[in-house]
Amino acid sequence: MLAANSLRGMLISTQHNFSWLTAGGRNGVDLSREAGIGALLIRDDGKRFVLANRIEMPRLLSEELEGEEFEPVDFAWEEEKASPAFLPQLALRLLGKDGPLASDVGLGPGTVAIEAAVARCRYQLTGSEVERFRSLASDAARAIGNLARRLTPGETEHEVARRVADALATHNIRAVVNLVAADERIQKYRHPVPTDRRWEKIIMIVVCAQRGGMIASLTRIVSSGAISEELHRRTLAAARVNAHLLAATRPNVSGADLYRLAARTYAEAGFENEERLHHQGGAAGYRTRDWVAHPACMERVQVNQAFAWNPSVTGTKVEETCIALADGVDVLTSMSDWPQIPVQIEGREYLSPDILVL
Repeated sequence: MLAANSLRGMLISTQHNFSWLTAGGRNGVDLSREAGIGALLIRDDGKRFVLANRIEMPRLLSEELEGEEFEPVDFAWEEEKASPAFLPQLALRLLGKDGPLASDVGLGPGTVAIEAAVARCRYQLTGSEVERFRSLASDAARAIGNLARRLTPGETEHEVARRVADALATHNIRAVVNLVAADERIQKYRHPVPTDRRWEKIIMIVVCAQRGGMIASLTRIVSSGAISEELHRRTLAAARVNAHLLAATRPNVSGADLYRLAARTYAEAGFENEERLHHQGGAAGYRTRDWVAHPACMERVQVNQAFAWNPSVTGTKVEETCIALADGVDVLTSMSDWPQIPVQIEGREYLSPDILVL
């Protein structure tokens, strides 16, 4: 990527890219910021550095970069605070030649921000990344599934969200998105931030679960007692859209093609234009979504790229995370002990999570 863009080096500062380049290492302390407390410099000759102030360097080396071949370059924290340009100027000196210096965030004069190009380097997961992702997705799905079976009407959305966070934390997983909706709030809001509303009949849990920098997404809905025919019909329609998206997630298919497929399937199921009320999901990995499918999206599916599809029909939703393989998808968050909705497409069965009736 550096050669293709005639760049001398790349400074990696964001938390998601740091995790990617270090196989799960973390430079995050203040999680309200995109950039972390240490940066990685990659030169065009392959030499690699870790840059951090003297507060952070010892822990980075012993806990996040153990066994990694990064040459440490530390500095006084006062120097870093004194000038916003300190870090890029230090990186430019370490290049040993004139710039330009690329960065995954805007760092001022002498640098060029090219996060999109870095993201494309992340899209195709390595074999070890796939296994890490598979383990994360399985642990997250099992934790949420086990929790869902223990829910009881009368709990507030806030209480359920806390239990979700606790269940995931048992597996060293952090909920970077933790949404909960009770009853009528499922129909009203696509992104229901938890409130003090107590659930009575239906509750929906939406999670983006992060471990080692990677993020798996899933949605589960629980009902206290039998669901209505209309809710069943709507959930079947969302599952049908999900199945068609899974079937079409194949190498070289564009995001625009996938969007049009979803729109067509909604219409065929009797819910025309439902795709306009919320995005359908898209490429995943080290961010909740690297790109989402939309009418002008020219990004294309790659082999071993992660995807999280989340089709919804007002009042219900299905969501799973998968890996695109050469001959189809492998759904990583699907659990055999959760009720499933099967959809047959061209001789292959695709499963989507149904509503769990307690």
